[in-house]
Amino acid sequence: MNGDGWSRRKIALVLYPFGAGAMAVNVFFASLIASWVGGPVLFTGWSLVIGAVIGVPATYVFAGHIRTLMDGARNDVD
Repeated sequence: MNGDGWSRRKIALVLYPFGAGAMAVNVFFASLIASWVGGPVLFTGWSLVIGAVIGVPATYVFAGHIRTLMDGARNDVD
């Protein structure tokens, strides 16, 4: 990062609600697919809790990707 714009951490904090929600949906759908082979279907609350936990590293990695794109766009303009 060249010091301009938002840091990776700030981007991650802003995007966390979306990342946690996306992970919760993914966990719930994964449990639905697992039910085809006899696994349990998770309750919505459990999906939200697991999604909130998994959402932390997923959002941080995604924020790094967004920061890289922002740096690349700035370099293209300069």
